[in-house]
Amino acid sequence: MAAVATLAGISRVGLGTWAFGGTRWGGQSDRDSIRTIRHAVAAGIGWLDTAGIYGLGHAERVVRRALTGSGERPLVFTKGGLVWTGDLARRVGDPRTLRRQCEESLRRLDVEALDLYQLHWPPEDGTPVEEAWGTMGDLVAAGKARWIGVSNFGVKLLERCEAVRHVDAVQVRLSLLERDAADNVIPWARAHGSAVIAYQPLAGGLLSGTFSRERRLRGDDWRLRAPAFREPALSEALETVERLRPIAARAGCSVAALAVAWVLAHDGVTGAAVGARSPDQLTAWAGAERVQIDEVAQAAVSSAAMRASRRRSSESSSARASAC
Repeated sequence: MAAVATLAGISRVGLGTWAFGGTRWGGQSDRDSIRTIRHAVAAGIGWLDTAGIYGLGHAERVVRRALTGSGERPLVFTKGGLVWTGDLARRVGDPRTLRRQCEESLRRLDVEALDLYQLHWPPEDGTPVEEAWGTMGDLVAAGKARWIGVSNFGVKLLERCEAVRHVDAVQVRLSLLERDAADNVIPWARAHGSAVIAYQPLAGGLLSGTFSRERRLRGDDWRLRAPAFREPALSEALETVERLRPIAARAGCSVAALAVAWVLAHDGVTGAAVGARSPDQLTAWAGAERVQIDEVAQAAVSSAAMRASRRRSSESSSARASAC
């Protein structure tokens, strides 16, 4: 029998805030970001997912501004372990860096303790993962974080972390177009009582139901260089969306809500961190946790996206790592 997962009581959907950093998405105004956060809170969304690397701390500062004076304060999850150098984000596990970044996040968010602090990527600076994870545990012991987790970790690394200290939460990339985590990491987390937060359930906007071939991506938008947004993958994804429309209509929801509901229907998924850059975008998926998908509908949704999913699974890990 699987253990009861940490964070089991959180809302099924949370708001992802990568775009609120103001970089790598072709520009984003703080005004729109703050409006979106406040709309999320008003809609009953119980947590926000951010990171110190998003806009080099800007997203965390925007979160603080949006929540200042708010009566209902959601949980705030953030991440550390990435250091921006030139045009690259280095993945580090150095204890001194992790402790410093935690303190910086506490100051930017203006909180005494982080609700969930996550190691953003496996360290590649020579720090053993056991040492990095032990440092994360020390932050809990020091009262700096309530829970700790990891993001983008495979099963072998999770086993090494679990041997040091329980992994409270695992963040995985999961969508109709990218399903690998459903076969390995999610079953591991379910068996070990670790919460699972699925990110990018809308595949960077491809499954929003509003993305089109005519959409002009601008400036530093990471999607300009992502294989999923180039042909033939782009056409396959858009064809998938068209196949999803009648299924969404029968379910009485938007394509975006259907795509998120498909993710939430996976046994072991605790919640999904869904991005939105405006209140309207958020409204399109905010009710995803209430969408009822039976086994027949789940199979139909899965089948509708199978071809595009196979292509995404065949991409190199370096291409998939383009998203934070």
